[in-house]
Amino acid sequence: MSKAFEPHELGGKRLANRLVMAPMTRSRAYGPGQSPTPLMADYYAQRASAGLIVTEGVQPSRVGQGYPDTPGIHTAGQVAAWRRVTDAVHARGGVIYLQIMHTGRVGHPALTGLQPVGPSAVAAAGQVYTHEGPQDFVTPQELSDTEIRATIADHATAARNAIEAGFDGVELHGANGYLIHQFLAPNSNLRTDAWGGSPDKRIRFAVDTTKAVIEAIGADKVGFRLSPGNPYNDIDESDTEDMEATYTALVEALAPLNLAYLHQLEAPGVRELTLRLRKAWPSAFILNPFTGQEPTGAAELELVENGTADLLAYGALFLANPDLPARLAQGGPFNTPDPATFYGGGEKGFTDYPTLEEARG
Repeated sequence: MSKAFEPHELGGKRLANRLVMAPMTRSRAYGPGQSPTPLMADYYAQRASAGLIVTEGVQPSRVGQGYPDTPGIHTAGQVAAWRRVTDAVHARGGVIYLQIMHTGRVGHPALTGLQPVGPSAVAAAGQVYTHEGPQDFVTPQELSDTEIRATIADHATAARNAIEAGFDGVELHGANGYLIHQFLAPNSNLRTDAWGGSPDKRIRFAVDTTKAVIEAIGADKVGFRLSPGNPYNDIDESDTEDMEATYTALVEALAPLNLAYLHQLEAPGVRELTLRLRKAWPSAFILNPFTGQEPTGAAELELVENGTADLLAYGALFLANPDLPARLAQGGPFNTPDPATFYGGGEKGFTDYPTLEEARG
């Protein structure tokens, strides 16, 4: 039996195993004011056998929303609705962190009535889906120094709200081309002030946001997600020397803060950097490994066995297999994820994937 199925201590919590349900946007927050619904509580509770669940990205403010029907954590109603989710997961013995995701320039006024914001007034190439159909990304409003500090405070408030809602901790989303990643990347952060212009300055927003969240809820309840070299949402980190300098500086700055974990979504061709970051990281290292076109599967359990990661994050396979740890332990079989139902909709492709026991009748 792989070490991946052994218990693990993380942030003062005993995880049943080292398998993590990765954060995945599902766009089903149809409750009042982008609140989670009872169906979402069922969805997460079904997957409570994960060692750790990290929720879909959750906006810390109205302007931080980048997609339709994604949940927030900035109103009293949202906090109360999330409590139903955490209670359901905890009732089944699970551990659950909320991912704070400010999408920055990724978004559209059609979603919020507000102009998206970013480190610089540089639009991302591409489109975003809205209820009115696909829309071109717009040029974001460049955040002033005062607005940057207010945005950092929004993250801290969201973290406090998450703990009030019963979450075991929060994960800061510094990956996938969203706001924190936009500050890290040289093509989306053209600033020449204290928040940009060099790797040491481009990491400042990430580090200061992390410190503010730590002050709000404690370092043992905070994780950080990053994705070096990931071009998603028009991020350009193709200058390898600059990219490696940026993420080395970031990890060196975060390492002394005693976070619960670092969570890397691995881009193609960066395994050497992954190993260096893992070696430099003092606490739990979670890896969502690059596997090409296939979802992370049973073969990747070897990455926990050989020490590449402490915990292994599964995305699409956890989406389609609510009892994924049991299936991995016996080598399958696995339900096939249905991409047509990934975003929006109801229970189809959300809460109706069968467990092994249900499939066998």
